[in-house]
Amino acid sequence: MPQLIANPVRVPVPGGKQIEEYVGRASTGTAAVSVAHMRSPAGWQEPAQTPEFDEVTLVLGGAVHVEHDDGVLVVSAGQAVLTRAGERVRYTTPEGADYVAICLPAFAADTVHREG
Repeated sequence: MPQLIANPVRVPVPGGKQIEEYVGRASTGTAAVSVAHMRSPAGWQEPAQTPEFDEVTLVLGGAVHVEHDDGVLVVSAGQAVLTRAGERVRYTTPEGADYVAICLPAFAADTVHREG
């Protein structure tokens, strides 16, 4: 039977970023995939990470900067980026951003491997 997800689970994070998870470990107990709506303010940044999951970031508004070993990708509204498990990346939003993150398998704090 289809499962209605009427409300996401808000995941607390520092730095003014808002995460609302619709599907994933925190909201539905799903380990295969996570889908979360993110809103991050101008100037937001997080440490570099080398996750054990693939991540699709679909930008709805603003831009997400993805630093990687070969440079920086600027992903603007209407665009998406796919990062693969084992790649070292760092996400920032110098101008702020509204985006959806889809992780395969689902995001987990112990598999993201943030530096610092």
